[in-house]
Amino acid sequence: MGIRILEDQCTGCGNCLPSCPFGCLELVENKAVIREGCTLCGACREVCPFEAISIEREAASATPSIEKYQGVLVFAEQHGGRLRDCALELLGAGQNLARTLHQELAAALMGSEVETLCPILFAHGADKVYLLEDEELKRYHTEPYADALSGVITQYKPSIVLFGATTTGRDLAPRIAARLRTGLTADCTGLEIEDKTGFLLQVRPAFGGNIMATIKCANHRPQMATVRPKVMKKPVPDFSRRGEMIRIDGRVDSKSLRTRILQIIEAADQMANLEEAEIVVSGGRGLEKAENFHLLEELAKVLGGSVGASRAAVDAGWKPHPFQVGQTGKTVCPKLYIACGISGAIQHLVGMQTSDIVVAINKDPEAPILKVADFGIVGDLFQVVPALTHVVRKLKGGETSRR
Repeated sequence: MGIRILEDQCTGCGNCLPSCPFGCLELVENKAVIREGCTLCGACREVCPFEAISIEREAASATPSIEKYQGVLVFAEQHGGRLRDCALELLGAGQNLARTLHQELAAALMGSEVETLCPILFAHGADKVYLLEDEELKRYHTEPYADALSGVITQYKPSIVLFGATTTGRDLAPRIAARLRTGLTADCTGLEIEDKTGFLLQVRPAFGGNIMATIKCANHRPQMATVRPKVMKKPVPDFSRRGEMIRIDGRVDSKSLRTRILQIIEAADQMANLEEAEIVVSGGRGLEKAENFHLLEELAKVLGGSVGASRAAVDAGWKPHPFQVGQTGKTVCPKLYIACGISGAIQHLVGMQTSDIVVAINKDPEAPILKVADFGIVGDLFQVVPALTHVVRKLKGGETSRR
């Protein structure tokens, strides 16, 4: 596997230089030269008008000695010293898988000064915790996290590795799968062990949720999956449980980082872990303008939920991308999803149709969202939403003079 310049075809035109996102190309004696750090992304090859850049990738062969891979490993995602709920949900799912296989359940915890989270992981089922701490791991950063976790997997050889299908998990898991040359099933909603083989059966919606596909990775290890938040139940914690903490050198050479996080801007409170929210109130094109989202924010506030948006609303600039629900946004699975002024395009349905209860408010009786909703309200959202907010506030005993 590698990249090379075909000198007979290279004219030194320089078209490839600006295409490299990592600055790994230069001209030497009127020929392109590849410097250290190339990731084989292929951007340079795509722009070369003379086809003077060749990339050869080896076909992925089966993982040797598959029987040496044992146990289940969960990526214990945390931010700011707080574990994501999906990490605890995965420990519950991982515990069931490990018991079926009669193997151990481990968690990989990465960050800075996060050792205090280990007892929580043990309480939720982890037998071992691999702890990697460094200041450069304090905030999620793709390269050091991928390097460190790939090292853990290579050393300890778990048979199954699970990630939450969060923004972080969706970024990290495929990078590790590519490095380890194994498969990855994204957005799973079910996991179980096949009786005769012991393979992991990974269940996920396909074709817009019209079918459920069962996928297995028979010839490569580890078997990797990202799992949608809220589809697995958190186990009841037992804080009397103890486990083994294995501290691993997590030091990161800051000079090796190609990018650096300069600033993190927190989004509005209404976004509050949209993927983990139990109630989501989403708005679409029917809201007509950004200012009208205050109607949804009030309803979400009295319900104790979070605000989401359709792609149309995000594309219009009414809400930033972190609020987007759908195939190109976030997948949510709340107990209650209220869609306001959302027509129900397939890419939106993929992101919310596994919600326990779906309520749709739309003035178009033929809107596709009404076909998947448990309860449909055909009416003007500018009348329905304030009325609903008023009723909920009254039922909760918080009636004010506002009408």
